[in-house]
Amino acid sequence: MASIQPIILSGGSGTRLWPASRSMYPKQLLPLAGENTMLQETVLRLKGIDDLADDVLVICNETQRFLVAEQLRDIGVGAKIVLEPEGRNTAPAVALAALIVEDDGQANSPLLLVLPADHVIRDVAAFHKAVATGKVAAEAGKLVTFGIVPTRAETGYGYIQAEAGSAAARSITTFVEKPDLSTATAYLESGDFFWNSGMFMFSTESYVEALEEHAPETLVACRNSVENSTFDTDFIRPDIAAFLDCPGDSIDVAVMEKTRSAVMVPLNAGWSDVGSWAALHDVSESDDNGNMLIGDVIVHDCRNSYISSESRLVAAVGLNDCVVVETKDSVLVTAKDRSQDVKYIVDGLIKSDREEAKLHRQVFRPWGSYDSIDGDDGFQVKRLIVNPGAVLSLQKHAHRAEHWTVVRGVARITLDDKEFDLGVNESTYVPIGAVHRIANPYDVPVHIIEVQCGDYLGEDDIVRLEDNYGREGTNT
Repeated sequence: MASIQPIILSGGSGTRLWPASRSMYPKQLLPLAGENTMLQETVLRLKGIDDLADDVLVICNETQRFLVAEQLRDIGVGAKIVLEPEGRNTAPAVALAALIVEDDGQANSPLLLVLPADHVIRDVAAFHKAVATGKVAAEAGKLVTFGIVPTRAETGYGYIQAEAGSAAARSITTFVEKPDLSTATAYLESGDFFWNSGMFMFSTESYVEALEEHAPETLVACRNSVENSTFDTDFIRPDIAAFLDCPGDSIDVAVMEKTRSAVMVPLNAGWSDVGSWAALHDVSESDDNGNMLIGDVIVHDCRNSYISSESRLVAAVGLNDCVVVETKDSVLVTAKDRSQDVKYIVDGLIKSDREEAKLHRQVFRPWGSYDSIDGDDGFQVKRLIVNPGAVLSLQKHAHRAEHWTVVRGVARITLDDKEFDLGVNESTYVPIGAVHRIANPYDVPVHIIEVQCGDYLGEDDIVRLEDNYGREGTNT
């Protein structure tokens, strides 16, 4: 009996959920629909599926690798983390995973259960039942996708038309792109159209054979990329040059729309891809007035609104069907029915080269985080938090000097040829060009106020001489 190998796709940027979701810290790494992050929830809901592999295989990008690894460690889950060299859509991403699993040399070809990391599924038992149904079809050589039983005429999703009947796994008639409202209404009334979930199940062998027949360029490029992979601590790095020869196609376009082996398993499990603030509001627990209020929020006479505060008091009066999201550096206000259009704001930020499109004010690193508190020409103030047991890279700067003052915990400092501890209310000065490092060998986090002074304060003014996290020689 074949085992089930979960493949978690965690490479998206979630631009429609800006300002909470940003390209370097996207929605799947945030606790938007519960106490755990969406990635963690995706992995945790696998518990209880029969014949499940001991670990998961996660596809993510370079900038998110440490966050993904840390979040999986936090829930006690083992993982192989594959660093996709560049976003090329789902067909190449899953091809990398399939070929890596194939190289493990298991006696029976494992079944790949492909799941995006940013979905909400409320009825886990129904999800498990659908997976069991998909397993039977996948073991028979079918390429399975899961179609969501629609609850409304939705224009934001693609659709799958399946043959009518009560079969557990139905033959697929066609895939269709996002429709207009009248077409979506007709789909809903017909009863044989389902939302396209982007979740799949098939054997490693079946997917590789389908690629060989329908998308050979993708298979060749990914095979070359996997064969020339390198390994960096917890991470698998497929070869970049080979991977960039891949066409950028989805699994639907590359395989599912062309093969005769595609089937669809209906899924009715309280599913959402949380593709907008309105969608997040729909899956959140609202109060008696239909409001979802998060953080320090006070409202009067508001209805059916999603209002979130991260760092300060937010007060609202007379709002109906609105979204207000406050972060440390940005505030979004939109009508709920226009929340899909947040992507245009992000497009504008990217065109203007604004940092707010990529980073939050608090930026997470493998050793902890830093928060840019203040700054102007020639200076910048940050709050560093160094986790217990963590060590920053041994580094130097060409353009800035730094002043460090410890405000919580004890830090171990390397400064050129000296090593010493700094406690609360103790400080040191790091001149331009000095080789330095902060470490925390103790059991509680260290908080440091860092004042940078210089003619250039960019994050790329770093020369890493040694690094515990595989970043030696890089400046990002």
